[in-house]
Amino acid sequence: MKFLRTAIAPLRADTIRTLGARDGWLVETPEVIRVGFGRLADQVHLTGGLGTSTNAMAALRRHELRGDAGPAGTGVVAFAALPFDRNAPGELQIPEFCVTQTNSGEAWLSALDGSSEWREHVESVRAPTQETQSLRSLSYQPTPEEYAHNVALAVEILRRKEIDKVVLARAVLGSVPEPIDPAAIAQRLRLREPICTLYSLPTSDGRRFVGASPELLVRRSGPEIQCNPLAGTIALPPNVAPDDYQTWLLGSTKNLHEHAVVVDEIVRVLANVYDDVSAEAEPSIVTLRTVAHLGTWISARSHGPNTLDALDVLRLLHPTSAVGGIPRDRAYELICRLEQRDRGYFAGPLGWIDAEGDGEWWIGLRGVLISGREFEAWAGAGIVSESDPIAEREETKNKLAVVLSTVLVDLV
Repeated sequence: MKFLRTAIAPLRADTIRTLGARDGWLVETPEVIRVGFGRLADQVHLTGGLGTSTNAMAALRRHELRGDAGPAGTGVVAFAALPFDRNAPGELQIPEFCVTQTNSGEAWLSALDGSSEWREHVESVRAPTQETQSLRSLSYQPTPEEYAHNVALAVEILRRKEIDKVVLARAVLGSVPEPIDPAAIAQRLRLREPICTLYSLPTSDGRRFVGASPELLVRRSGPEIQCNPLAGTIALPPNVAPDDYQTWLLGSTKNLHEHAVVVDEIVRVLANVYDDVSAEAEPSIVTLRTVAHLGTWISARSHGPNTLDALDVLRLLHPTSAVGGIPRDRAYELICRLEQRDRGYFAGPLGWIDAEGDGEWWIGLRGVLISGREFEAWAGAGIVSESDPIAEREETKNKLAVVLSTVLVDLV
């Protein structure tokens, strides 16, 4: 297939956000909004999952790109929301059209050769008007009491030094009276979580995953990559200055331990394949609307002629101990035993990659999977030997409430 890249005048961000969120592909950072729309032009199947599929880049590079010059991510671009299970099948999806627009006013359109009706898609967008809805049904899997019990079981295993850390999550499933408009969720999230990366992506099971992730798994630009793992959390009460809570988080032995485990793991893995790897000496605070996290920027660079593409780096890193555990395989076995329900796309990688191997991938957090009137959301907490089961349960409750407030009036 042939694609044509054209520099265009900037479009209304709220219009193309709605277009991508409702029926297409949307990944929006505070600096760049990237929107795919139109029909599915091509897809690359990762039949063996992220862990074993290595032919994706060859498939992407089969496509020819002509037209104007542009930066990474403005040519042949594939989007994806991939499962948490690295061995579960996934797919990369290349849309007929892709608009990449910066907050400084530069914009590019990539279009499948022979497709010329892209403006009709933009002009037909209806602004989202749907308000939050009341509940028709709601269930937790596991229940709050079962979740706290599972954390207690995990703490005993951690104290016996069988594993170093595990992230345990729980799900909430429910329904509302009217079909959920993902574009309305996206618009609310853009206002509520302006420093997060907004996403709305179709999944291979026919649903749509929409949310706002604060955690960059990897950004690849040529020989350089960046990661920004988050681990260690405190809830921020409404209408209260967060300073004292942030100070407490920076001095919390439990949270600093949990965070250091993640950073050390990523640095160790990257050091096996990159020449230069560096991490900030001390974590910083990442403040969201209702919680604050500890975060550390990690960078790496390769000096050799052969550099890893963004999918290669994903294979190395996912799942990090920010969403899985250490050791990876034993933590995953414990997750499967205690959580009772397959995570699906929760905590899986989501983002984009281009035919040059550049890309950006975030962890699928703080999102809701929707299908018509039904929804599913997840939240997890990092468990270490110092964890308190009740505190971890409350942390997941707070996270779930934030996610579902974009869909519901109240979480009961």
